[in-house]
Amino acid sequence: MQSPPLIIGTRGSPLALYQANLVQRLICEASGRTPQEVIIKILKTSGDTIKGELKDFGGKGLFTRELELALLDGSIDLAVHSMKDVPTVGHEDLVVSAILPRADVRDAFISVKHKSIADLPKGALIGSASLRRRAQLAAIRPDLEFCLLRGNVGTRLRKLEEGVCDATMLACAGLRRLEQVERITEAVETDVMLPAPAQGAIGIEIRRDREDLQAIISPLNDRAAELEITAERAFLRALDGNCRTPIAALGRFDGETLTLRGEILAKDGSLRVGHEASGKVVKAIDAYDLGFKMGEAVRLEVGGRITFDD
Repeated sequence: MQSPPLIIGTRGSPLALYQANLVQRLICEASGRTPQEVIIKILKTSGDTIKGELKDFGGKGLFTRELELALLDGSIDLAVHSMKDVPTVGHEDLVVSAILPRADVRDAFISVKHKSIADLPKGALIGSASLRRRAQLAAIRPDLEFCLLRGNVGTRLRKLEEGVCDATMLACAGLRRLEQVERITEAVETDVMLPAPAQGAIGIEIRRDREDLQAIISPLNDRAAELEITAERAFLRALDGNCRTPIAALGRFDGETLTLRGEILAKDGSLRVGHEASGKVVKAIDAYDLGFKMGEAVRLEVGGRITFDD
């Protein structure tokens, strides 16, 4: 008797569909299945329907909740996520079974008028929905102004061209995946703007009891990416981070040692507290411990100077 097809759950944005199609292809290559045996199912999430600030509606989880409910009720077999959208505390019956090799982690500065952040005139208007990006830009350029700019990549680029703002910021990874690298005016180095935890990473989530899927998905896991993301998300968790507090982190694993940089900022960029830690890492729990302890150290240093999740 022929097995039923595997069903991949995804959001319907062009970037989400790229990621789902990539996972479909990788599963087919690894398991010998045909595309007809690995089907993509589009689900609408809460984050796709919200017009205002995500933080006002619950922050992290808005782009994953419906996918996880579909996993739990069995209407999909696996869900594909941008890992920076995934809450640090998940459902106990679900597990991220694989992290794919990571893409470009940098932020992209995009403008039709100006060549770089430094080139922006005083009082320039930056469109962004990211508190982290706004806070980091404000720390670099306190003279800049900000407005809310939401939507998928195409929507934001169109609004920029219509003159809604002077510049915007997007992830280099997303633009590269959508083959729109020519839209990047300046790729901002990570010593200038540290990225969001798990930026550039794609994760595959399944039900914990699906050992049959675990055997299919596990070979797709990239160990370096897994350890880096684990440390970054542990740092975020230690700070109770969600969309309400500007937090950045980046891990780098060289095959033996994991080096993690992280920071938290006041929303107006007036305070910026960062730490760096490194250590030998063998298992994911080692990466988690390194990240969590660094997050605790940052929280201790910040004290009451930054309001967490107000």
